Amino acid sequence: MTDTPADDPKPSYRSDVTVELVKHTASDADVLFAARVSTLGEQSLDELKKDPERSKGLINYLMRDRHGSPFEHNSMTFLISAPIFVFREFMRHRVGWSYNEESGRYRELQPVFYVPDESRKLVQEGRPGKYVFVEGTQAQQELVGRVMEDSYRQAYEAYQEMLAAGVAREVARAVLPVGLYSSMYATCNARSLMHFLGLRTQHELAKVPSFPQREIEMVGEKMEAEWARLMPLTYAAFNANGRVAP
Repeated sequence: MTDTPADDPKPSYRSDVTVELVKHTASDADVLFAARVSTLGEQSLDELKKDPERSKGLINYLMRDRHGSPFEHNSMTFLISAPIFVFREFMRHRVGWSYNEESGRYRELQPVFYVPDESRKLVQEGRPGKYVFVEGTQAQQELVGRVMEDSYRQAYEAYQEMLAAGVAREVARAVLPVGLYSSMYATCNARSLMHFLGLRTQHELAKVPSFPQREIEMVGEKMEAEWARLMPLTYAAFNANGRVAP
């Protein structure tokens, strides 16, 4: 067997996700000029110079009656760091989204892995469609932490062993688990983000219940906070109308 070099990076463990808004062209005025072109033509551009607060009733009407296309004329790009299994769920959302993720073919992947903290409910009770998650015992918490860390450590040692022997990164990465952290850019508009939030977050104002995995919900909550700051009138209308994407 090939010895693992002494200076190989050691695994580290996280229980969080990070979301950074890296650029945007998104405001409530974007909804208004797009909506009013149907009646004002080129004069609708004047909406960009006006206070959107004057027209929050129109935004609410568009949301309530599900006139969705005016909510597409904006853009937000997020840099997200999360476990790979979160991204595999994320990429189920295809309409109105663009993704670019770091590649294990072109760079050596770093040993940062997901281990849930004590706030993560561990035990599923009930049947599909009616199950709930409940707190785990202290013994279960300790088991999860120990088994995950041992598994991650062994997987990363195997990965490093193959790299040291000259095996291509795209082959060696096959041993790495979905609990490995990755990073990606995700670009969306307000309409596609609302659809994502309707499915991937739980909220007391939601008309349609959702049952997301907690880790992708953590990403959704951080994206939602950024969007609420950029488009407060649109965000208020989304909540007022049951958090259903138009």
